[in-house]
Amino acid sequence: MTLKTLATIAISMLISLGAAQAQDIHIEDAYARAASPIAKSGAAFMHIMNMGDVDDRLIAVRTDVAMMPELHTHIMEDGVAKMREVEGGFEIIAGGATILERGSLHIMLMALTRPMLHGDVITLTLIFEKSGELTIEVPVDNERQGNMNMNMDHSNMNGATMDHSTMENSTNN
Repeated sequence: MTLKTLATIAISMLISLGAAQAQDIHIEDAYARAASPIAKSGAAFMHIMNMGDVDDRLIAVRTDVAMMPELHTHIMEDGVAKMREVEGGFEIIAGGATILERGSLHIMLMALTRPMLHGDVITLTLIFEKSGELTIEVPVDNERQGNMNMNMDHSNMNGATMDHSTMENSTNN
């Protein structure tokens, strides 16, 4: 065998290994939304299941629909719910699921490059620490209400509103 043939086989094996690892990650119930056709930001939500035996992390997202896709969560600070980028990404426990939903973990799509209109489909490339890249097609559903209260304790909010003042180009999503 020539060196070129061996290199081709090695590259093919590495590519297939990455695909096998990505097969452990399954995405369900994905959708994206923006507050209006002129919004400068949007968000994406989904259920991420890790069917494998090894914990993983969603560490980044790439898309052509936003110049700044980030992994976000909501935190309570001085009685106000605020969105923050999650350094290090979202843990996806082996044999478990991580739910990205409104009012909790989500993919923030800032500085939209085009409107996210109801019925459109956007492409997201999810980048996992161990499983590599997984590209998915996500429908835009601006009518979906979601589960805003599911993972947040609103008992101490006393009617407070979301503070987006620290985020550029944001809208209430």
